[in-house]
Amino acid sequence: MTANKNVLRAASVVAVILASSCAAPFNDGNGLMNDPVVNHPITAEPHFASIKVSFSAPQAGLLPDDTARLNAFVADYLSRGTGSISVSAPEGGDAAATLDYFGQRLFSMGVQRSRILVGTHAGDPRVEIGFIAYQAHTDPCGDWSENLGDTASNRIAKNFGCATQRNIAAQIADPRDLVEMRGSEPADSTRRAAVLDNYEKGKVTASEKSDAQSGAVSEVNK
Repeated sequence: MTANKNVLRAASVVAVILASSCAAPFNDGNGLMNDPVVNHPITAEPHFASIKVSFSAPQAGLLPDDTARLNAFVADYLSRGTGSISVSAPEGGDAAATLDYFGQRLFSMGVQRSRILVGTHAGDPRVEIGFIAYQAHTDPCGDWSENLGDTASNRIAKNFGCATQRNIAAQIADPRDLVEMRGSEPADSTRRAAVLDNYEKGKVTASEKSDAQSGAVSEVNK
């Protein structure tokens, strides 16, 4: 009976060791881990985003297509741009008027004047607007150098998880969030004062909700 107990104890120890060895991160010596996040990391790097639009005179303005492109570009800058936005006009006598036109237009769209940088360039007759933004990416997928039918080692393939990582990188609204935290917006002092006043008076501190904000998704079981 004692021998049987010792056998069972030994078997249990071996099972625990095997289970822990399977759960532990595996490194094949070449840097390949069993974690796709480690094998295919997402990196965020700054890049210069820009558009070029045709412009003849302030009185003529922009063509409809260029107007739509500029509006979308500035909206993109306001949502994920880093630092200033630049405006470069062709050299010549109309450069000052062109820069003033685009400066006023960007300001009317919500860009702070202190963040608008202006300059001139030679050669290209178009106006170039640009800003620095972060772009998330991973290494290219498609490493099928190993035989996926050989499963004796029970190790993951080099390409495992790469597509998922690339999809996550493509869906990040602002890759800058991977580099640094966003600053907190100022607290709403008016709302804070109202909540404290209601609390001191023993009133409900939560905002009132309408019937449409009940959160109920069905009336079937009522």
